Amino acid sequence: MDLSRTLTGLGAALLTAALLTNPAAAAPDAVSNDRVPSTRDFGNGPDRNETAAVAPEAAAARLLTAPEAADSRWTPRPRGYPRQTVLPVYPENPEDRSIKLGLIPYHGIAPKLNALQKASDRVSAEVIGKSAGGRDLYLVTVTAPESAAEAARQERWRELIEENPRAAKRDRSLARGYKTPIWINANIHGNEWEGTDGSLRVIERLATATDAATRDFLKRSRLYVTVTNNPDGRVAGTRANGAGFDVNRDHATSSQPESRAVRDVVIATQPFVMLDEHGYTGTTLIEPATPPHGQNYEYDLYIKHALPNAEGMEAAIQRLGYPETTRADIPFRDYAPGDWDDWPPIFTPMYAMYHGAIGHTVEIPLRVNNADYNTLPVEELRRRAALNTDVAAATIEATLTYSDTNRATLLADQIEQFRRGWAGEPSPTIPDGFVPGFGPEDRYRTEFPRAYVIPAGTPAAARLVNHLVDHDVRVTRARHDFTLNGKRYPDGTYLVDMHQPKRGLANVMLEAGRDISDLVPQMYDISGWSHRLLWGAPVDISRNAAPRVATSRVTKAAPTGAIDAPRGRDLILSLRDGNDVRAVNELLTLGIKLRRTGAATVVVPAEARPEAAAVAQRFGVRFTAAPRGTRGEVFDQPVIAGAVSADELFALTEMGFPVRTVSTATLNAGTVDLSDVDTLIVSSGLSYTALNATARAAVDAYLARGGGVVTRGATGAAFNAAAGVLPATAVAGRGDANGVVNVTNHGPVVGAGSLPHSFVYSPIWFTGSGFTVEQRYGADPLVAGHWLPNDAGTNGPAQAAGQAAVISGTTAGDGRAVLFGTEPLFRAHPKGLYAQFARALFHTAG
Repeated sequence: MDLSRTLTGLGAALLTAALLTNPAAAAPDAVSNDRVPSTRDFGNGPDRNETAAVAPEAAAARLLTAPEAADSRWTPRPRGYPRQTVLPVYPENPEDRSIKLGLIPYHGIAPKLNALQKASDRVSAEVIGKSAGGRDLYLVTVTAPESAAEAARQERWRELIEENPRAAKRDRSLARGYKTPIWINANIHGNEWEGTDGSLRVIERLATATDAATRDFLKRSRLYVTVTNNPDGRVAGTRANGAGFDVNRDHATSSQPESRAVRDVVIATQPFVMLDEHGYTGTTLIEPATPPHGQNYEYDLYIKHALPNAEGMEAAIQRLGYPETTRADIPFRDYAPGDWDDWPPIFTPMYAMYHGAIGHTVEIPLRVNNADYNTLPVEELRRRAALNTDVAAATIEATLTYSDTNRATLLADQIEQFRRGWAGEPSPTIPDGFVPGFGPEDRYRTEFPRAYVIPAGTPAAARLVNHLVDHDVRVTRARHDFTLNGKRYPDGTYLVDMHQPKRGLANVMLEAGRDISDLVPQMYDISGWSHRLLWGAPVDISRNAAPRVATSRVTKAAPTGAIDAPRGRDLILSLRDGNDVRAVNELLTLGIKLRRTGAATVVVPAEARPEAAAVAQRFGVRFTAAPRGTRGEVFDQPVIAGAVSADELFALTEMGFPVRTVSTATLNAGTVDLSDVDTLIVSSGLSYTALNATARAAVDAYLARGGGVVTRGATGAAFNAAAGVLPATAVAGRGDANGVVNVTNHGPVVGAGSLPHSFVYSPIWFTGSGFTVEQRYGADPLVAGHWLPNDAGTNGPAQAAGQAAVISGTTAGDGRAVLFGTEPLFRAHPKGLYAQFARALFHTAG
């Protein structure tokens, strides 16, 4: 085994100890100090706690407030090629940050593509969606012209590969005539620009080349390019999109239009190979990645292609002849376990693997963003950007060569991936040496259950089902009552039969996950994410038995909204789901006088039944009859000031809360008035100790008059301690600790009816007295993820067990406060936790 992949020090000790109880991983063959150190920081950077979100662009705000926006899907039109459209051209923007680097600005892309379409019948360009900021997202297809009948035949073959892989394997005409699909995704991080320019260079070469080799290649292949997956960030020079999201963390959640667009592309095109062009790592970096490897992959079918293709890309950049491109880092070959993993399905290549692609992240070498953008001479920036463009183009060209040369085995292996799914076969055990360097530390597998069962009737169930269907997971609905594993289910119950082609994607979303803390010393990003445990829908697992019931294929979940109450009765809505909260905020916006009988129960007057019926239909919520004589306290929509991260602002807006964004800077500048605020949220970008005298006096006055406070995370805990909100001491777990945790619910506000699981990233717990414990970490907190103690052996899950994860109490000014040590709104993912945070807001608003 390559010694450069071995662990040192603590990492080796942790992994070796883990092997005593976990046969899924094995110790490296030797320990060396020669491994390449990780080149990236932990994925949840300090900016999430240090940078307060600001109000998003107008276009992004419209998307945030329109729940129907996520329902739109792109599907290719049933036409031949070329499928040319005249792309709208946008006004020149001299502020586009690409210009300084000598790269194509966003406003230059549409004219470039229009010209290529006019010049070549090999190029088709279309708009597949809008970014969060309202900019067009482009898909370019490069292939030899096809009649409508030829294109339809290609689509039938694509469907056959997925739907009937046994028949596809026997189809000789398919083997001869199916065009190799290759997908390049560029510029998903807006300030990693050159993938766009490199891909445009390749598109232009293929469009204009006159040699026979290119003509023949395009007769055998289709190249798909999402030219800039993040135009908002490209223009602004930011990693995030116009809503403040890292799109390359959103593929399991699909909260952003950019990630939904590429989801639709990968489903419709079913690529054999894909590249996601990024930057900047000093030395070009080309995946495959280190362990831990996603346990739901068909990893043998992946690594047999990923490693040689990566080495082919390395050879291509070496041929460029630059001193900076004499080699590439290939993490699988060169890095230690945990230094550059492919564990979560949140990254584009990892997500694409579940759709049958050989996915690679490519990190071009020379940094031109962040501080370098502002400090380096323009000449040096442009030298670097030109070299990076060469590297991006070279990796794409090498991948085209690999895909064409190995088209037969790539086709056979995609067919095999889907065949295993339909057959329900276990993933095979991969032997040591399967590819050079493959060893026991690379061996990750899971046991697929026979089926998942999702009882219908709640907005959470409908949301989960629609999410699965949108990702091409097959869901059916029982046509009559049935019994499974001794439990009776009514007709209409949803079933996910795990004998299906994309079982890996279904399972990676629905399984609990795995505690991998003992297997690797660190992780780059999230290590747990279960939709089953965090999205609020009850989901049962059938390990071995298949449901025996007639079913119908689901394309969209059945409506769930209803009013189960006779006319003339007041109505009750329980705040258990984010949609319940959205419905309440909509009614408050309409001026309905709602009453509250507890943190989780809202009473709607009988005369507002028409409005209740409208929101029930729109948001899928269910109203029941209030007991006669139910009173309750009338409440208004809270006025909220929030020093929050961008993802939290998005989630709050999803629930219908207007948020007045604040920060240390805006308070110090005197541009924020707290006099009419009901609740102040502090989770990011607000430091009490960094406030000037005037701003601190304003915050003190707010607290003295009984203003409510909700905090989250380290920034919130620091504010609590400095401002003396509640008499609690925060204890922090390791900064990169994250995952799904067990919790027990106790208190009347957050704890009321909450799920038995939560999510943490940099977990916190609270000690002391003088407050109410709403939620505690379980006796064995971590269900799935990565959470180690610190170097001293403290602040790990054993120390957090039974400690207070969320607390509430009364401030010195007689206000109400709730402090979260968990992450109920993290990246807009844990939908089933949203209502906890909403109940805290209504409670603290008084």
